[in-house]
Amino acid sequence: MLWWGRSDPGYSRNGVVRQQLAELGWEIRDFSPRFCRFGDVEAALRRLPAPQAVWVPCFRQRDVAAARRWCGRRGVPLVIDPLISAYDKQVWERFKLQEGGRAAARLLAWERALFACADRVIADTPSHAAFFHETLGVPRERISVVYVGADERLFRPAPERAPGSPLDVLFYGSFIPLHGAPTMIEAARLYRGPAVRWSLLGDGPEKEACLRAAQGLADLRFEARLPYAELPARVCRADLLLGVFGTTRKAGRVIPNKVFQALACGRPVVTRASEAYPEEARSSSAVRFVAPGDPAALAAAVRAWAEGGAALAAGGREARRLYERCFSGEVVRRQLQEALAALG
Repeated sequence: MLWWGRSDPGYSRNGVVRQQLAELGWEIRDFSPRFCRFGDVEAALRRLPAPQAVWVPCFRQRDVAAARRWCGRRGVPLVIDPLISAYDKQVWERFKLQEGGRAAARLLAWERALFACADRVIADTPSHAAFFHETLGVPRERISVVYVGADERLFRPAPERAPGSPLDVLFYGSFIPLHGAPTMIEAARLYRGPAVRWSLLGDGPEKEACLRAAQGLADLRFEARLPYAELPARVCRADLLLGVFGTTRKAGRVIPNKVFQALACGRPVVTRASEAYPEEARSSSAVRFVAPGDPAALAAAVRAWAEGGAALAAGGREARRLYERCFSGEVVRRQLQEALAALG
């Protein structure tokens, strides 16, 4: 497998995919072209041997066109794993382009052409698979769903937390609109119940506004971003994990990294309702779903966990079982195997 593009192999999605590809017996070779537009020229000059397949990892749409040209000349199938849509991000997530405007139309046409280049498009959830088909025009038979999962070398089942006070409720992330951090802060302001400490870890574009909004909240604290390798220990020190609560369209299509990681560690979760989750997860006692952008509902869900006593530990045990049934490395590996088998 030729891994094409300047990507971070340590990023959660990339790390899990590479680990599971190796488990399936694939040898991965990295190719990071100096100039994305001319990657095929560089690959030809370097006389790269033809692999069984080329994989363009997440966020690397700009590498797809050159990879397609090179694959076409070599008769090699092209797999792309975009994780996000550039059109979705600019129009419906960041609101930088107006839907129906000329700039948005050009971006949509560009991305549709790129997705059409791929022999196989990987989606992280069924909801994203539907978006790739309905908005970006990818035939359903060329889309495979592969969950993000978690790096199980780091995120492992943790000992149950001894009941304590205050309850440690943890969010970690990059403070983007998808996360809905303002909803968490308002939920902390509305919260009435057993003692809870709300911990918001990380940094990002909405962090400063959140710091201002949280002034006067004695039970809410901000924590500095941690190195990835230190994150599992912090997750395991928490009693309850918060997912995402944003109201954007993309927020309704994703299962965020933090949810997979929390479940892998055996920690229950509160997050926004979404059709992206399999039915088994939506009915699980390990996850409580609330309406997006609804701080009162989030406060009520946290209070229910705080008042639940032994239910919190039971929720943690069920969290790990849910992970193993629906999102484990074995599940991701099987999904990858099916996706690559479809290349013929």
